[in-house]
Amino acid sequence: MAVDMNLPEVFLTRMQALLGAEYQAFWEGYREPAFRGVRLNPLKCGEDVLRASLPFPLLPSGFAPGAFYGDYQEGVGRLPAHHAGMFYSQEPSASSAVTALDPRPGERVLDLCAAPGGKSTQIAGLLMGKGLLWSNETVRSRTGALLSNLERLGVLNAVVSCCHPQRLCQGLRGYFHRVLVDAPCSGEGMFRRNPQAAAEWSQQGVEACAVRQLAILDSAALAVAGDGVLVYSTCTFSPEENEGVVKKFLLAHPEFVPEPIEAGFGRPDLRGGLARRIYPMDGGEGHFVARFRRVDENLCRIGSFSGYLGEKQALAGRELWEELFQVPYPGRLAQVKDTLLLVPEELPVLSGLGVLRAGVELACLRKGRLEPAHGVFMSRAGADCRGALNFSPESPELAAFLRGEEIDCSRKGYTAVCVNGVTVGFGKASGGRLKNRYPKGLRNRS
Repeated sequence: MAVDMNLPEVFLTRMQALLGAEYQAFWEGYREPAFRGVRLNPLKCGEDVLRASLPFPLLPSGFAPGAFYGDYQEGVGRLPAHHAGMFYSQEPSASSAVTALDPRPGERVLDLCAAPGGKSTQIAGLLMGKGLLWSNETVRSRTGALLSNLERLGVLNAVVSCCHPQRLCQGLRGYFHRVLVDAPCSGEGMFRRNPQAAAEWSQQGVEACAVRQLAILDSAALAVAGDGVLVYSTCTFSPEENEGVVKKFLLAHPEFVPEPIEAGFGRPDLRGGLARRIYPMDGGEGHFVARFRRVDENLCRIGSFSGYLGEKQALAGRELWEELFQVPYPGRLAQVKDTLLLVPEELPVLSGLGVLRAGVELACLRKGRLEPAHGVFMSRAGADCRGALNFSPESPELAAFLRGEEIDCSRKGYTAVCVNGVTVGFGKASGGRLKNRYPKGLRNRS
């Protein structure tokens, strides 16, 4: 079904100049519905389980391993597989930036402009729980979605902060092996999905974005370790925000050199350089990705986190873990007010960097006892839990649980609720019923 697009004439004239003979294909493509996609979360399941848990087929996109086109309508967030964190709903070409970043297990990775969490959760899946992911978002109102998505997808080894890029990167100078700047932009690649972005577009906005993007990149450069990788991406087509920013950054930072992106998506940038452009004719809504490597030293002098609980202090938390799960204790504990957190083994000093959460919540202290948190259950498979109920995606009992209702349960104590073996939440069973502990803000409405 064709979509009527009311796009600014200045934008269309510029695209015609950029694309030449391909402009007609671009315009015709823009009148078709936007690409939809999902990305597998390997922390929760494999492709076979994901396919078996979805009511629509998947077609590989070619932008990243585990990234698919999915022909679904609105309401995908109500699916049990979504609640279980089996996938992240993502426009297909958006996964290209992390493909270019190429994070490896055990590395320290910074996602500097992280909300709502699409690229952070993709990085986490590639780290496979080893190393450290630091996800930063400068706009406080956007951090809720970031925190929620990292929790839903079962990420154990992340720090989430709300901090100005300059302050954060100066504080963590030389700490990260890889840094991603998915910069705020004029959003031209989102026009099909967000007509409001088209209505608000202006050439002045493009130029203002380019200034801000360069400032963010300047900050990001501080955090990259020697021989580390920096990736810059946008979801826009404008040369000012893409090739123009790259050119200015490289002129100002001789300590970085451009690197080729060893992937088959998109096409070369407009300057014949090593960056990649993606248009709707290439199978995605629109993206630009550039990769740089730091060729000088950038010594890291950051101290280590000192807030871990001692063995005696952490005993109650360890005992709760062993009550809930039948797998080895995965990390160390820290305490923030009445909340116990499972935190990564190796953390830098966190003070002064706007940290909102490190690791995942294990439990809250209430009336002198520890109550397990939703987050820790989301980080474990059903098979890891000492007690679990497993349902099919079509199960009426599962649907009732996701609405916040009690369901039948013959066992006693804390019990995970799963779909196809993947945890969606938990409850406490007694007297043949499971009292629902699924967070109210996440529940499906009837």
